[in-house]
Amino acid sequence: MSGNGENTFPALNMSFHGQYNSTIDAKGRFLLPAGLRKQLPEGETRFMINRGFEKCITFYTINEWDVLVAKLSQLNEFDAKARMFRKIFMGGAIEVELDSAGRMLIPQFLKDHAGLKKDIVLTADINKFEIWDEDGYKQYINQLSDDAFSALANEVMGNLSSNNNI
Repeated sequence: MSGNGENTFPALNMSFHGQYNSTIDAKGRFLLPAGLRKQLPEGETRFMINRGFEKCITFYTINEWDVLVAKLSQLNEFDAKARMFRKIFMGGAIEVELDSAGRMLIPQFLKDHAGLKKDIVLTADINKFEIWDEDGYKQYINQLSDDAFSALANEVMGNLSSNNNI
């Protein structure tokens, strides 16, 4: 809390928005959608991808990945749960680079994790994107009715909005 009673939030390095469709070819590559590319730092061609917490792949800029790794490095290495999380999380990470046509190759183990087939959705999650199988994403999003989404919003955002910061 700041001196005037309002919440203060840390500045974000990156803030992404939107949802984009793409298609995986037979070699496991997809074209990074133009709307997503416009949100990336100019000239950015290298990224980190990893297993997502849901049935998806997370997609980070190198800078955002470095911020996350700095936070992970602060976990207590003597705590068994922290060690397990770091091993699983970091073990799924791989650096990828766009080819000259703007395509990205997804390794088979990550395609398997996310159940990616042909049609995929890339959706923003503040400082990263998630890559979902299109059908899996629709199923995930459609599990909430409008009323349930409203209740969820109130539960997770209610304290913030009550302070007139949103």
